[in-house]
Amino acid sequence: MTTPHCLLFDCDGTLVDSEPLLADEMATSLTAVGLPFVAEDYMGEFRGARFMNIVGELQRRHGEVDPERLKASEARMRSRLAERLVSELTLLPGVREALDSLARIPHAVVSNGPETKIRASLEATGLSDYFGDHLFSGYSAQCWKPDPCLYLHAATIMGYEARHCVAIDDAIVGVKAALAAGMTVIHLNRFPDVETTPAGAIAISNMHQLPTVIEHLSRRPTAAAH
Repeated sequence: MTTPHCLLFDCDGTLVDSEPLLADEMATSLTAVGLPFVAEDYMGEFRGARFMNIVGELQRRHGEVDPERLKASEARMRSRLAERLVSELTLLPGVREALDSLARIPHAVVSNGPETKIRASLEATGLSDYFGDHLFSGYSAQCWKPDPCLYLHAATIMGYEARHCVAIDDAIVGVKAALAAGMTVIHLNRFPDVETTPAGAIAISNMHQLPTVIEHLSRRPTAAAH
């Protein structure tokens, strides 16, 4: 890669520490409708996955739930989560410093979550001005990680070829999606004891390391230079 032209950031677990809140609310909501679930299930097995995919897998294990009951339960869950994001959400360490350091490079958020949730998270943590309207939601694009289509959609709208984009994602589903899209991928692996960075991705353990990695990528010689 030459100098990265565009940086595509996942949101939950990459920019903001929303996953513990989400996992807690999911556990309450899903268990109430007869789908046994604890917060550790999300962090251990389903991190980064689309909500309806999680529901589908739980129904395969525990039995079908009435769709209208599920719909109402999800609405209540998202309402409670929105309230908690406002008062409890925090940035992950090093995020603001990394964004300040890399502000010269065009950047966007690419998330499996709804756009309303992305906006609420950025507003609650003071990141809205960093990204403006460069927000790409699986619900808006109607495609979700680990399918590469969401990252490809974001790159196209931003005006860059996939090979000129760097995706920064903490979840394995997101890392695999960006790799399949043909992007350079940085895996924010905050759980190295239990999670292995997929082949082809660059591992970092915290966002303080991101500017150095981007600088290294910028200096990497191109094939034409050899």
